[in-house]
Amino acid sequence: MQTTDNVTLRSLLQRSCQLDRCYCHAANGSLRFSDILGGSCFSEQSYSFDGRSVLLAIPDHLTTAIAMIKLDGHASRIVLCPPDVDPKHFETIVNAGQIDLIACGENSPDFGHLGLPVVRARPEIQMQGASLAGERRTEWVLLTSGTGGTPKLVLHDLASLIGAIKPLVKVDDTVVWASFYDIRRYGGLQIFLRAVVQGTSMILSQAGEPVSAHLARLQKGAVTYISGTPSHWRWALLSGAANMISPTYVRLSGEIVDQGILDALRATYPRAAISHAFASTEAGVGFDVIDGREGFSATIIDAQPPNAEVSLRIVDGSLQIRSKRTASRYLGNGQPPIVGPEGFVDTGDIVELRGDRYYFAGRREGVINVGGQKIFPEEVENVINSHPDVQMSLVHGRRNPMMGALVVADVVLEPTSTDRSRKELAAEILSRCREALPAYKVPVKVSFVQSLDVSDAGKLLRKFP
Repeated sequence: MQTTDNVTLRSLLQRSCQLDRCYCHAANGSLRFSDILGGSCFSEQSYSFDGRSVLLAIPDHLTTAIAMIKLDGHASRIVLCPPDVDPKHFETIVNAGQIDLIACGENSPDFGHLGLPVVRARPEIQMQGASLAGERRTEWVLLTSGTGGTPKLVLHDLASLIGAIKPLVKVDDTVVWASFYDIRRYGGLQIFLRAVVQGTSMILSQAGEPVSAHLARLQKGAVTYISGTPSHWRWALLSGAANMISPTYVRLSGEIVDQGILDALRATYPRAAISHAFASTEAGVGFDVIDGREGFSATIIDAQPPNAEVSLRIVDGSLQIRSKRTASRYLGNGQPPIVGPEGFVDTGDIVELRGDRYYFAGRREGVINVGGQKIFPEEVENVINSHPDVQMSLVHGRRNPMMGALVVADVVLEPTSTDRSRKELAAEILSRCREALPAYKVPVKVSFVQSLDVSDAGKLLRKFP
């Protein structure tokens, strides 16, 4: 649909009065936003984007950022494809997204088997590819990180993606945003869009970059605001390099936030404001919690103003959200609707009311069934992570012919715990679990591991029996 007043990334950037002072920093270079506006990462093929449905599958983040600014307002649809997507899903993604053009990097995999035209991008600005801002209302499609299987394609527009981002009241060129997320995932895209809307510099992450190297780049770029999942932050603390940066604002989202990680970040960054946000690819940004405690106040549910931008409710223990920030639908045949008949999105996140506060128990689909008793692994992990010698843990089910599954735990220890016996530590962890949990939730085994797998979205890769 063509409009004359449509907001695009390019038009948002053009409103900034400090484009020459705002940079997009990446592992492979830096570019001013003014330079990005003046050119493109594509050359003579740029004409072919108008009205096309484009699969954006460029490995490096800086080129991806340039391409998004270039395509928005020209392409009818942009499907953001993170580098960790299994190639076996490409054909399904192409069909569901009605892709008719693939934009990829110079060293991207061969997409020839898909039978579509391919345009390759370079990480530097090419002036011959520059063009005026487009007027097309571009659809944005993000892939769910999910828990396995084929990712779902979630349809947004730019208005829903930037709905939670407020412009800065006062221009401040000392603000530098950064994120551990990939900008093709919802959490990372939110931070990139924040830099665009607010006219600030940003430091991009890079797939496969060691945490210490990323933190070194954040230090060099004088990062002030930074976001990541609890798993991202645990690895940052475990790296020993977290003190390289001195942010004024720290944000967590994407996974359940426990008190241990909040307290650890408060100790590491005593001058920073620390918040955790609830957001999802489908529901958008729901709310922020800024009181330094896990969970959220019951007043967020019970005392909502009548004209609130976001409405929240809990049905059968599941948090539901209604707002203009939600995605419109999934793409592909046979997909369930995202928005229910009353306009609410069922997030599938189960919460429990304890006193005057709600606490996240876990994801509905992540339940471990032990002899008919249902267990959320995050609840057990919360207890294990409270042990002072534990950095992070992953609780999962192990198949059992009698009980269906048994609870087991993989644990990463703090570096300072190396002089403790593993047998002693396992006994202490299990004792803590027995004190806090019913017997059927207590792990039958604790295994100590050097690391835990984290997805490109920054979430623990969960195991299912």
